Amino acid sequence: MWEYTDKVREHFLNPKNVGEIEHPDGVGDVGSIACGDALHLTFKLDDQGRIADAKFKTFGCASAIASASALTELIKGKTLEEAEKITNQEIANYLGGLPKEKMHCSVMGQEALEQAIASYRGTPTKEVEGTVVCECFGVTDLEIERAVRENSLKSVEDVTNYTKAGGGCERCHGAILELIAKIQGETVPEAPKPLTNIQKIKLIEETIEREIRPSLRQDGGNIELVDVIGNRVQVATRGACASCPSAPITMKNLVEAKLREFVSPDLVVEEVSS
Repeated sequence: MWEYTDKVREHFLNPKNVGEIEHPDGVGDVGSIACGDALHLTFKLDDQGRIADAKFKTFGCASAIASASALTELIKGKTLEEAEKITNQEIANYLGGLPKEKMHCSVMGQEALEQAIASYRGTPTKEVEGTVVCECFGVTDLEIERAVRENSLKSVEDVTNYTKAGGGCERCHGAILELIAKIQGETVPEAPKPLTNIQKIKLIEETIEREIRPSLRQDGGNIELVDVIGNRVQVATRGACASCPSAPITMKNLVEAKLREFVSPDLVVEEVSS
């Protein structure tokens, strides 16, 4: 359950400026319904070049609605030069804060405003810049760097909250950590070098002898290493283990667990006859 401020609730339950302006001067569309959040922003300028009216349509959660509502209130009466200085943090501050998991809603508002101003000025629609880091949500390295820099983000979770990057399959978490370290001027610890097959077999044998075999021998059982194929460790049970109905559980909860702990988390143990 998210902790919302009274102002977030107010703008969610009674959003301001919902709709679409006819013949707008600026239009911004960001997000994707497929991704769960989308925002359509329109504004109209007066004779002095100030934003006389702004309206929005959005698809998203309570924070997305409240952020869009707050954005339209913030930009009304401002020149474009003043409006384009509004940051996502200012949108969140206007609402008295947002749950950290929902900060990406304020980022979406900032991006919609930037796009709407660009459409008024006739500047080309900003193409995706940088290299896509998060394939699940199409977030680039430059977008992550910007979020980290502007909001002093320190963890993958922070980045996910602000950009959604890393919130899917998680394969990009390493790359996100590198970007955070780059912005912070830190050095990413060097990843351990992968074991050679000979090193892996030797370590597996040592782990079986030290961590597994003593436990099995207490019940009259034993185990032998048969082969190692990539991350598949083939073993054969001996003694009481060979006829024990609980052997599959022992393979998973003892043998595989110990080998993953002391050798590699990627190992999978298979019992074979030999």
